[in-house]
Amino acid sequence: MCHKIKILSKTKNGELTFCKNCKIFHLEYNNIYLEFTKQEFLKFKSYVNELEIAFWEDKYACTRLRRKIPIPTQQSNLVLMFNKQELTELKVLLNTEQVNTIRFLRLVDIDYTLIIN
Repeated sequence: MCHKIKILSKTKNGELTFCKNCKIFHLEYNNIYLEFTKQEFLKFKSYVNELEIAFWEDKYACTRLRRKIPIPTQQSNLVLMFNKQELTELKVLLNTEQVNTIRFLRLVDIDYTLIIN
């Protein structure tokens, strides 16, 4: 188990951490958990940053899929699927070198069901 974990970035739905002992990146996003070596992390980050969102949304425009942007895995029967907002948030998580500026909450950031009696 990792004991010297440093949080590199964090969003509403995920967190990217790095263990200084085992030199492993840990990506937790929604219900996905991935572990990367430095080389694997850099390749994954590059792949995600180069994905063409418009291409995939057009390709799957006529399907009933809610999530239309695929990220294939080495397991042939497993593909990670994202929508535009999820992929944008994933990019924010992966691009840790960007300066984190203070961002005010938007209405969509608040996960709360309002019930008016």
